[in-house]
Amino acid sequence: MPGLPPDGVPVPADGRLPEAALDGLGKHPFGIYVHVPFCVTRCGYCDFNTYTAAELGSGASRASYAGQAIEEIRLARRVLRPADKPVSTVFFGGGTPTLLPPADIGAILRAIDAEFGLAPGAEVTTEANPETVDAGVLAELRRQGLTRLSLGMQSSVGHVLAVLDRVHEPGRPQRCVGWARAAGFEHVSLDLIYGTPGESDDDWARSLDSALAAGPDHISAYALIVEHGTRLAARIRRGELAAPDDDAMADRYLAADERLGIAGLGWYEISNWAAGEKAQCRHNLLYWTGGDWWGIGPGAHSHVGGVRWWNVRHPAAYAERIAAGRSPGQAREILTAAERRTEQIMLLTRLASGCPLGELRPPGRSAAALAAADGLVSTQALADGQVVLTLRGRLLADAVIRGLTD
Repeated sequence: MPGLPPDGVPVPADGRLPEAALDGLGKHPFGIYVHVPFCVTRCGYCDFNTYTAAELGSGASRASYAGQAIEEIRLARRVLRPADKPVSTVFFGGGTPTLLPPADIGAILRAIDAEFGLAPGAEVTTEANPETVDAGVLAELRRQGLTRLSLGMQSSVGHVLAVLDRVHEPGRPQRCVGWARAAGFEHVSLDLIYGTPGESDDDWARSLDSALAAGPDHISAYALIVEHGTRLAARIRRGELAAPDDDAMADRYLAADERLGIAGLGWYEISNWAAGEKAQCRHNLLYWTGGDWWGIGPGAHSHVGGVRWWNVRHPAAYAERIAAGRSPGQAREILTAAERRTEQIMLLTRLASGCPLGELRPPGRSAAALAAADGLVSTQALADGQVVLTLRGRLLADAVIRGLTD
């Protein structure tokens, strides 16, 4: 998870939740996120909770990680009690989940199924760096029960990948898509980043065309964010690289939306495009629409019934808590009704389906009307009771959403 969490209050040693948080379980989709915190190298732009072998130190290893994750799954079962809450989505993220052997990923998935049960047709996604998988690995992951693959392509241009410290060769992600299709993965996504220092409009066009030519049914395109404390931030501060240009990034977004739309991928969230509803990432939709999820692993975040908590960040500290039979939760916060309403508005407005006008208070409704007059919100959708961003509104989403939450 990127960035540092708030201070919060301590999590009980047994991880128990307030009774009020458990009351609504089963009424919303329930998912499990599994954070795999290992990477071969650290990308210069990344501030996620990840560790190379040199950074792990003693007390943690890839070899023991699956067993620790399974113990937290059992803890989650005890905390959530035997209410009927089958898991509708599982997402292995990182880090680099595919640094674990496929058998370890399969063992974690089987533990989830044993403790909670997987819902019929459950979506099971793993992220992967292209250099960590091949045809054989992908075939084994499919045999272990994974249904969806999300590949970190970022760019198809060598000098852009170099600035991002990505080590895969251009063309490798496209080959991975072919291997995934041959292995039986029905849904394959490619992640792209735009706005990298030194990237030109032509570079971005090449990346889009290369991604589309590979035939994924989902593409995520994210504006580069220069996170404090990263190697990329230091290089920009020293003047080695230019800072990303906001106008150029807006142009890149517009280019992405046009090219992806022509290719049959429609936007369903500001940074995500899919070839129809079945290709949308159901796990992420669970986050965006107020579902419940348990985050497994170091630094993973969870949310159940308005209680949000986060685990200790370092794998060694996580392993120590698990070995002692204690919750790995570092701290938590109980969201007020007002905070939950604000978050719901912020997240729903990012979706193509929009936010119901009834969720807004009078000042927010006035802001929505003004945004529609400025061409930032669809007037037709607003007349139908939904706040839906226009293409121009997506470019200014943060400003629009701030007004809606008043």
